[in-house]
Amino acid sequence: MTDSPLFYQAGPTLPEVSHADGVTLWDTRGKAYLDGCSGAISCNLGHGRQDIRNAMLAQLDRVAFTYRTQFENAPALALGRALVELTDGALEKVFFVCSGSEAVESALKLARQYVVATDEPQRRRFVSLRPSYHGSTLGALGVTGYHPLEAPFTELTHASLKVAGPDFYRHQDADDDAHVDRVLAETRTAIEAAGPESIIAFILEPVGGASTGARLLGERYLKGIRALCDDVGCLLILDEVLTGLGRTGTWFAWQHYGVIPDLLVTAKGLGAGYYPVGALLARDDIVSKVMANGGFQHGHTYAGNPLACATGLAVIEAIRRERLLDNTRARGEQLEAGLRTLAERYPWVGHVRGLGLLWGVELVADPATRQPFPAGQNRFAQITALAKEEGLLIYPRRTLDGVAGDHFLVTPPLTIRAQEVGTLLERLGRAMARFDQALADEAGTAAFTSQPKEAPTS
Repeated sequence: MTDSPLFYQAGPTLPEVSHADGVTLWDTRGKAYLDGCSGAISCNLGHGRQDIRNAMLAQLDRVAFTYRTQFENAPALALGRALVELTDGALEKVFFVCSGSEAVESALKLARQYVVATDEPQRRRFVSLRPSYHGSTLGALGVTGYHPLEAPFTELTHASLKVAGPDFYRHQDADDDAHVDRVLAETRTAIEAAGPESIIAFILEPVGGASTGARLLGERYLKGIRALCDDVGCLLILDEVLTGLGRTGTWFAWQHYGVIPDLLVTAKGLGAGYYPVGALLARDDIVSKVMANGGFQHGHTYAGNPLACATGLAVIEAIRRERLLDNTRARGEQLEAGLRTLAERYPWVGHVRGLGLLWGVELVADPATRQPFPAGQNRFAQITALAKEEGLLIYPRRTLDGVAGDHFLVTPPLTIRAQEVGTLLERLGRAMARFDQALADEAGTAAFTSQPKEAPTS
């Protein structure tokens, strides 16, 4: 039993971190860990960077904090302009926050205030996907589709209309296009049943995060949702808390698909683990309407503070200077090839999916039926623990609404080098071999690797 005063989620006693550099962290016993998940998919530039430290110290020497209603500050203005530029001017206004949950809350509140300002107060509902994850505050939790997180708070949250997104691994339709068309039709039917005039906005992650294990939605689906929002007269909010700032090989994931949102939220990679900073970006006409109708009734003490914004600006400058979008694409291709090679060895790897340096590996008990392991076996935690023993950090979750299924994310810093990707794959390979042997030992039969496996799907 630990005597720590801290409490987080239930779990085993954790090692104490000592220091970090690049893509490696060390605990106080001297063991090294390759950061294969960028912390919480947030340390996009790795650890111990002198350029980010220097930018933060320079700002500390000027002023660390000013309140947004008392002073404007140069870092906030510069970071706001930089973020607008990253959207190619599609989203012209920026509101800073400290976290992804706060960014989502801000987007929901801005969207609601917009429909009130445009004389449509009957619009009171949001639409989101199940499964999905949008944050832990009550408003963000209301649009999250992940049962264990929602269950204690269902009577307190204003729940969204939850609909299914495409699942290119498990669907039974004739082909992927037919699957997307069916999902879009079912979504339209659900919105029509709820009353299109009641919908404020549709919120989704353009590439899935922890709740789905990097599940791809695809261009056909995203363009279909954009068209559906336009038909219904509601807004489209894209949650790029995890995918923003280069994680998928473009500044924002929507740029792969050409689907422009009305509002966008980002956080994690914007501060790259060095300082908490997030942002809500929105179309100018939305903000102008709200500001003309009494102003945006929302805010946080640390929103847009100089130290946070100086950090975010240094992060963007580093990504540009070091051409890390190019590196993300190149190292992502290397990582994908390695993960697919490993998947070929083990039938319990059901699916490998992802984009850039955001990759998910889904585990299944039966590759033919794609049946998940029994939830009580906690396979996602087991393989993560084995990887950690091998000196590799990966990010585990349940795949199917948080109640079943197992997957882990492999999301190293955008700065990772080719040799380091090789080390990552070697350590993951050892962990997977040990996991396979554990399954064989439990079954009392030959190793699972001796069983036939279907060809992997993309």
